[in-house]
Amino acid sequence: MADNTYDLIIIGTGAGGGTLAVELAPSGKRILLLERGGWLPRERQNWDVGEVFVENRYISKDTWYDKDGKPFQPGGHYFVGGATKMYGAALYRLRERDFGELRHHDGISPAWPISYADLEPYYTRAENLYQVHGARGEDPTEPPASAPYSHPAVSHEPRIQQLHDDMAKAGFRPFHSPCGIMLNEQNMPFSKCIRCMDCDGFPCLVHAKADAEVIAVRPAMQFPNVTLLTNARAMRLVTTATGTAITEVIVDRDGVTETYRGGVVVVSCGAANSAHLLLASGSDKHPRGLANGSDQVGRNYMCHNNQAVLALSKEPNPTRYQKTLGLNDFYFSGPGADFPLGNLQMLGKSQAPMFRGENAMAKLAPMWTLEKMALHALDFWLCTEDLPKAENRVTMERDGGLRLSYTKTNQVPAKMLYEQFKSMLGHLGVHTHQLIPRDLTSPRSLTRRGPAASARIRRPRCWTSTARRTSWTTCTSSTPASFPASAP
Repeated sequence: MADNTYDLIIIGTGAGGGTLAVELAPSGKRILLLERGGWLPRERQNWDVGEVFVENRYISKDTWYDKDGKPFQPGGHYFVGGATKMYGAALYRLRERDFGELRHHDGISPAWPISYADLEPYYTRAENLYQVHGARGEDPTEPPASAPYSHPAVSHEPRIQQLHDDMAKAGFRPFHSPCGIMLNEQNMPFSKCIRCMDCDGFPCLVHAKADAEVIAVRPAMQFPNVTLLTNARAMRLVTTATGTAITEVIVDRDGVTETYRGGVVVVSCGAANSAHLLLASGSDKHPRGLANGSDQVGRNYMCHNNQAVLALSKEPNPTRYQKTLGLNDFYFSGPGADFPLGNLQMLGKSQAPMFRGENAMAKLAPMWTLEKMALHALDFWLCTEDLPKAENRVTMERDGGLRLSYTKTNQVPAKMLYEQFKSMLGHLGVHTHQLIPRDLTSPRSLTRRGPAASARIRRPRCWTSTARRTSWTTCTSSTPASFPASAP
């Protein structure tokens, strides 16, 4: 049993757990990382559009249940590095006002118990760790920072530079999106990043995306006091007889039940799965689950109102790395609205096979049609906050399954943001009558058959700590709302 005892056990190796591990690795404390999945294989399929977007090669086989008890696949990724293996690596800070009480269309977003100033030094450290490229002073909503970005902003390619200039000419204030990629534009022969199209939604074959595996877990494992166990799913947390402290983590490792003891246990396995683990750890002392005397664990689940849309450029758009531009002009208010509307930013560049993974009708279209559409595509992500509602929650089924009950909130500002974006199209060199929705955000019912019966959920990320967002985990949360200064 002594070999199974650690000073610290971290459950989950994503942005939260991985970052914690690399920060504490030099302490000499005995640290155990538990990862439900394995290493994401480095293979040519990493950059195969059909494998990633149509065949869903890296999607987990999880089954969750919706509020009506219908099964669906949530579109998650269980690998060392967590969801960051597939994320777009646009890494925004929350704004100062996000930490205070904010009035939204559908209600109040409560204030945090801490301020932006409390977290600012940690934002700076995190930006340095994740090699964020950006430019201070361009975004009108940008909060104060104690240091410049340690890496220069990623340059716009010609069509995106034209989009930037058109927006500015029309009176808007676009800016360079903060990107976590290991790109050295001043010395490309020595750059890890090759500035390819296969970044947003793809794993990086050359390990040039600043994901938690590359930036945090691998460096942490260079220390002899850090141990990583893969294919090790935490099933239950066991407390002392009095119920006042966690003493053990029960783990299913490759089908074998194992027990590990930890002086400190950190649960960092995503908002939904973290809540589920606490609920699954109930006992006589904690009949509702651990840390749940208030019956709040799993409640107030949030995932933003996200809209992915494609505009058709009048001129070809041969851009490869498209995620370099953002717009926050409507972040806290907009025309006819004294409440937040949202954030607009670029998605990764459309590629023709993607459409067949998103839309059944696209499978009937000839590939040359899809290729022409992809060549002219400008891809945008519109993100509006949702609000905490107690009935939006994670619960545990009798058989131990995860039920996610969720009803959308704050839809009016999401629609207003969409209409505001449509009103801008005449200034942007695109066909104003063609704004095509893309299906990148919805989990799919298991009643649908075939490879497209599950879908990637692009989860915006932001540098956050506690309260409204779980330690830089997914955009979902079981705590109050903050506006998504975040990115797919």
